[in-house]
Amino acid sequence: MSDLKAQYNTNSLKSKQASMVLGNKYRFTLLTERLIRLEYSETAEFNDKATQLAIFRDFDVPKFLVNQNEQYIEIKTDYFTLTYLKESNFKNKPKSLSILLNGTANIWHYNHPEVRNYYGSSVSVEVKNQQPINRGLYSLDGFVSFDDSESITFDENYNIAGKNIDEIDIYVFLYNRDFGFCIQDYLKLTGMPSLIPRYALGNWWCKDGFNTSQDVEKQVSDFYKNGVPLSIVMLNKEWRADIIGGYSFNLKLFENPRYFINKMHSYGVKLGLNINPGDGITANDPNYSKAIEIVEPNKKTSMIDFDPLNPKFLDAYFNIFIKSLENIGVDFFWNDYFDEKNLNYLWIINHYHYHFMENDKSKRGFLLSRNPLIASHRYSVLYSGETKVSWDNFRRLPFFSICASNIAVSWWSHDVGGYSGGVEEDDLYIRSVQLGVFSPILRFNSKNGKYYKKEPWKWDYKTKSIVSDYLRLRHKLIPYLYSEAYQYHKAGKIIFQPLYYLFPKIYDDALYRNEYFFGSQLFVAPIINRREPLMNRTIHRFYLPEGIWYDYSTGKKFIGNKKYVSFFRDEDYPVFARQGAIIPFSNKSNINNTSNPTSLEIQIFPGKSNSFELYEDDGFSQLYKEGKYLKTLIEYNYMKSNYTVIIRSLEGCHGIVPEVRNYKIRFKNTKKADEVSTYFNQGVSIPNNSYVDNNDFIVEVENVESIGQLTINCKGKDIEIDAVRVISEDIDSILMDLVIETELKEEIDKIISSSEPLNKKRIALRKLKKKGLNPSFVKLFLKLLEYINQI
Repeated sequence: MSDLKAQYNTNSLKSKQASMVLGNKYRFTLLTERLIRLEYSETAEFNDKATQLAIFRDFDVPKFLVNQNEQYIEIKTDYFTLTYLKESNFKNKPKSLSILLNGTANIWHYNHPEVRNYYGSSVSVEVKNQQPINRGLYSLDGFVSFDDSESITFDENYNIAGKNIDEIDIYVFLYNRDFGFCIQDYLKLTGMPSLIPRYALGNWWCKDGFNTSQDVEKQVSDFYKNGVPLSIVMLNKEWRADIIGGYSFNLKLFENPRYFINKMHSYGVKLGLNINPGDGITANDPNYSKAIEIVEPNKKTSMIDFDPLNPKFLDAYFNIFIKSLENIGVDFFWNDYFDEKNLNYLWIINHYHYHFMENDKSKRGFLLSRNPLIASHRYSVLYSGETKVSWDNFRRLPFFSICASNIAVSWWSHDVGGYSGGVEEDDLYIRSVQLGVFSPILRFNSKNGKYYKKEPWKWDYKTKSIVSDYLRLRHKLIPYLYSEAYQYHKAGKIIFQPLYYLFPKIYDDALYRNEYFFGSQLFVAPIINRREPLMNRTIHRFYLPEGIWYDYSTGKKFIGNKKYVSFFRDEDYPVFARQGAIIPFSNKSNINNTSNPTSLEIQIFPGKSNSFELYEDDGFSQLYKEGKYLKTLIEYNYMKSNYTVIIRSLEGCHGIVPEVRNYKIRFKNTKKADEVSTYFNQGVSIPNNSYVDNNDFIVEVENVESIGQLTINCKGKDIEIDAVRVISEDIDSILMDLVIETELKEEIDKIISSSEPLNKKRIALRKLKKKGLNPSFVKLFLKLLEYINQI
């Protein structure tokens, strides 16, 4: 692929000489105090090419000491001590090389089983092709190794140079408890995560059986009419003239593809197409004649066979077939190729797909595919396969996604509600959507069939309302999510961090292992079980880490480092904002538009000073690499009777965001201030509108220049509403909704809220059977007593 420019700096592939410890057959390279590269070659040939894993090795020389005699060599840093019997092949003699993690008894050696590794990610979770989870960076041992000996390498022209030379080539991370440094080292070695387009953070839609342009247009129109936002529509295989090996639209179904794509864009929706390069290319494709001038077809079948190791195949595939689709406006591709016996082919085609897109500076590399397992964080969004509609499948997803953080992957996506089979239940549908909203990617994908109900309006009114509200919330969250995506791309700050990073033992606790931090400001304890039918609520236990937390929706305050049980209605979801949290929202009137908003709502939770960096660029091109972006710092200075918000442009340039903006600052759980002052730049007073909305105090300022500084100062006494969550309020709410005689409700309330011992409360509840309380309700309240007693 002569026109595909190298995406790595070849000068950065070789480590500094001063970092190397050399022998006749070995080369040990100290990349950092925590990361060492171990090479052994009988021919004394060592690899300085790019590999699938490593694309940067020119680290600064770390501090280390070398002690040696004729037989042994010792290398020591602050983190580890390596001992090696010189010139020994440590693959054949594992005991000839050992690395002690300083301050511990943990020793790494070649082929160490690393059984205390918390694992990272897998190829997919689909029912037919369940894969074992691959090794991750996070380990209770405090070390992890990656064998790069069998990796594909690339030459200076960016062509595949074959497998690594016949040598041992291993990277060992020895970080002890400093996992954050481990992530930094790994991402420097392997490359930073991609910055995905802004539109990828909205709602994705795909359903088989939408076979014509009219079908798709009607579906998009239905979303719009129902006030449910969309950012992406993906077409499965049906769009192709030839389902196998086709790369042109079926003109009987899509009469004018360019017009159709423009129509999608007029709705504010991007288009992705399902392709499968593994099928080869059919002779029926209109571009076939051009392609066979570059690459020879199969003489028996006339097909152009899939061969990602052949530069001529890649040239024809990308520059003719993929380019022709991009030229009519296709925004990105869903690579559906999968061969579990040859994941290298999946890796290669993903790699070139991503960088082919990056050749066009008006776009970013962006792709949806299954996980090829090596440095997958570099290649956009991962697809977990066709999953079953079931609670069992759904329960696997949170833990599956957060474990991917262990290998620095955040952009996993799952079929919201499942792809096929099973039973469509409103409970499962609602909880799947809610989890999707508070996941990095929200993507619907469904098998064809009128009884697969992924559209909100196909459900009852209550379900439709709840799901529609959450899907609207997802699009409002895009300013927050995109800023977090930038931090992931630039600084390697994982978006989806598991709670077990703070408490490793929770990894084995089924009740709390699924909990995670969602960006820097939010914490999620996902619901993965059915509701209790009698009380029409889901009984859910969760743990909150150290600090003060607020229920995102109700504002109820929770003290951290405690376990809780709550009873969630369908419309409620356990999302918590940390004390002082700052969350920027979009207030766009055009529901599908994911670009930088003219109106921003900034939600601020009380109790602690904080700051948040809002990042914005055009959202789709590579101009951000040339400084075409804007960073805005939102600072919250909290005092009990005097609090200030400062919004000031920090870095970047004009023209990225609207010239003027409207701001709605929502101070959560805050009383009305006695005095509100708003200023722009050097103390110029500007008008504001302030009012109370339930438990929130709101200050609105309109038509403020985006470049500059807006200051909002509020003064008042005892401003914070101390809305502490009380379990009795949950019980009151449950009793209020149950169909039980009112006088019996009063008695139940007295029993549960009394200070009597648990056993006496049980006896008192059972006695209510004689007063007409249905035995099923007696069982329900006995169960509630058990949960409350466990708090």
